[in-house]
Amino acid sequence: MTNHAWILLGVYFLALLLLVKPLGLYIAHVMEGRLSFAAGIEATLYRLCGIKKDEEMGWLKYALALLFFNLLGALAVYALQRVQVALPLNPQHFSNVSPDSSFNTAISFITNTNWQGYSGESTMSYLTQMLGLAVQNFLSAATGIVVVIALIRGFVRHTVTTIGNVWVDLTRATLYILLPLSIIFAVFLVSQGVIQNFDAYKDVTTLEVTKYDNPKLDAAGQPVKDEKGNAMTEPATTQTQTLAMGPVASQEAIKMLGTNGGGFFNANSAHPFENPTPLTNFFQMLSIFLIPGALCFTFGRMAGDSRQGWTIFAAMSLIFIVFAIGAMTFEQQGNPILTGLGADQTVTAMQAGGNMEGKETRFGIADSGLFATITTLASCGAVNSMHDSFTPLGGLVPLASMQLGEVVFGGVGSGLYGMLVFAIMAVFIAGLMIGRTPEYLGKKIESFEMKMVSIAILVTPLLVLVGTAVAVMTEAGRAGIANPGAHGFSEILYALSSAANNNGSAFAGLSANTPFYNVLLSVAMCFGRFGVIIPVLAMAGALAAKKRIAVTAGTMPTHGPLFVTLLIGVVLLVGLLNYVPALALGPTVEHLVLWAGH
Repeated sequence: MTNHAWILLGVYFLALLLLVKPLGLYIAHVMEGRLSFAAGIEATLYRLCGIKKDEEMGWLKYALALLFFNLLGALAVYALQRVQVALPLNPQHFSNVSPDSSFNTAISFITNTNWQGYSGESTMSYLTQMLGLAVQNFLSAATGIVVVIALIRGFVRHTVTTIGNVWVDLTRATLYILLPLSIIFAVFLVSQGVIQNFDAYKDVTTLEVTKYDNPKLDAAGQPVKDEKGNAMTEPATTQTQTLAMGPVASQEAIKMLGTNGGGFFNANSAHPFENPTPLTNFFQMLSIFLIPGALCFTFGRMAGDSRQGWTIFAAMSLIFIVFAIGAMTFEQQGNPILTGLGADQTVTAMQAGGNMEGKETRFGIADSGLFATITTLASCGAVNSMHDSFTPLGGLVPLASMQLGEVVFGGVGSGLYGMLVFAIMAVFIAGLMIGRTPEYLGKKIESFEMKMVSIAILVTPLLVLVGTAVAVMTEAGRAGIANPGAHGFSEILYALSSAANNNGSAFAGLSANTPFYNVLLSVAMCFGRFGVIIPVLAMAGALAAKKRIAVTAGTMPTHGPLFVTLLIGVVLLVGLLNYVPALALGPTVEHLVLWAGH
């Protein structure tokens, strides 16, 4: 790693450390209903919506209400896409989106995945972007927050049957956490050059004629390949460029703060209208981890033991730092075919400074590698570089980051409740070692909790591995591969890992906007989200009903270096071990082939 990379990582982590604790305490203040000025606002909203603020719910009612809430969101997003041509705020007169793409996008945005098989600036009207996608950016993030708050209540409460009121929780998370932070961040982005308007797109004449190669497509819109299986291209030129406009900054802010990741533009945060400068890039990276990191301290505050929050934060931080160093180091090595690395180990060609393919020059290798690590450890999916162009091991880092379950800070809410699931697994394993009934925060961990933990941990690998197998075994799945061989397998594995873990980023070499992938990835996104949420809420209900157990000399402490080490070990072994054979077939094979003879 370069000096710049070390300084960047150090400054980033220091800034994160300074911000997360005060925000975490504020979130606890909000979710415990201790904002004095909010009482009147909430009372009016609840009265209008017919909500009984003091009527709490059991876990099943809480879960069903949350599912119904997200179902309504999916229907709204789907409907907006299907009739957008007849709606206002569509200056480019974009046509209605196809049924399969609309379905995929609706599922994507309610699950906080924000997978985009389309180009936003050439598909979605301003109204669809704002009323459909941006609104769901808020609501899907709020869903993650309320689930982890319900789980925390399960640990904190005892001998009760309720875990809160989902409508009150959603209101508070949206109104007092996500909305104020997004307004502040959007204003900052506008000040730095991110656009925010309702103008029609602008056609401008470029100073030079641009020559480029277009992918050659067949009548079905699929890449045409030669007899060797390589994608074919055809030359093209232009001296006109269309500059897309739109209300970008407002969507960009919640895209990052809510770990959503869906970009206004196809190029996402590599686009200068979304992410114009290294300063905005730094703050976008910071915003991704901001709420997930803060929730660790919310957990410690609500649990009445700040050490518990520090323990989770420490485990997440150590894994993040190792992965970030790995990504930046692997990308700094570059491609041996392009660097001309000879027998005497001398470097003679242009990639001596590292792998710049697929990266923006205004960001460079270190900033791109760090961004890729952050966005895939969180369930964000925003990208400022082309992950498809990373070196094999550089691309393995974001792939493995998602496959951990995105619990290293992870998504807003989902990262912490995923890590708490692993913490329960860790105390269970420790209990087996010392011959004691496992306990966590004064609650016995028994068979029901372990069944729910098993479901929550296994559902995602099952979706990823079975989905990848289906894709590579079918003609429709293989048709979208632009790069045959090990890299093509990695593209499919990445897509399923991204969908099932609700990330949303892509290697981008896979043509996934087809009926086959739109349906397959929608199934993975839906079950990857709610297949974890339901067991977590079931655990919250079971834990809340238990009696609190007094701490004794035999109680294993769940704070301190020993538990941090145990938790990291469980996350790496249990979370990643399922994927080792698949990773061996993809990026590992590609790395060995690339470096063969060097």
